[in-house]
Amino acid sequence: MNSVEINNLSLKYKGTDFKAIDNLSLTVQKGEVLGLLGPNGAGKTSLISILTGLIKPDQGSVVIEGIATIKDIRKIQSLIGVVPQEYALYPKLTAKENLFFFGSMYGVKNPELKQRINDGIAKMGLEKFANKQIETFSGGMKRRINLLAGVLHNPKVIFLDEPTVGVDVQSKVVIIDYLKQMNEAGTTIIYSSHLLHEAQSFCTRVAIIDHGKIQIEGPTHEVLISDGRVKSLEEIFIENTGKRVKEYV
Repeated sequence: MNSVEINNLSLKYKGTDFKAIDNLSLTVQKGEVLGLLGPNGAGKTSLISILTGLIKPDQGSVVIEGIATIKDIRKIQSLIGVVPQEYALYPKLTAKENLFFFGSMYGVKNPELKQRINDGIAKMGLEKFANKQIETFSGGMKRRINLLAGVLHNPKVIFLDEPTVGVDVQSKVVIIDYLKQMNEAGTTIIYSSHLLHEAQSFCTRVAIIDHGKIQIEGPTHEVLISDGRVKSLEEIFIENTGKRVKEYV
């Protein structure tokens, strides 16, 4: 069964000469970890913004967990989790206070919320820091709490934007292990990152996007041998997006 279905999606921002999303179609099956990869300005953020209901496309349709976004975006937003690259945390609140706030916003009730927070903090190895203010946390610790804040309601689909960027090796391992556990429990993950080595080992499927179009897509192991010899994801990425540094307005 499909978790996400994207059909002929297009989007053009006012004042621009090109489409941010150009007649894009993509299917993500339940339980997959899809790596949505591409250079800056390729259309990844625009696509995720459409999928999460932040902006509306000019044309096309999106169905998430069997529900069309144009029919019931509020229902869909209760089924998805969004973990942005920017920290969506209140620096003056403690880790637990932040998580109670976001969990309550998602409608999770006590005592279930309290249990999920305690379990999540334990899995992230942050028990000693649960009652410390976020502003005292390292970048890796903030990333771990940022992830928990987006998944306390046990979403069916998680959208991740650079979940491990700029963190120490230990935090990266903890975050990826936590996501793997969620995926093994049935959660579909859509992961956007520039860390191609991490994407190659973490994602079961990859889609490389550029100029608003899918350039290559498929199970990771198949993409890596797409022309008959084994390549790294970085090689495949360069082949499909070019070597030149790109500038976008």
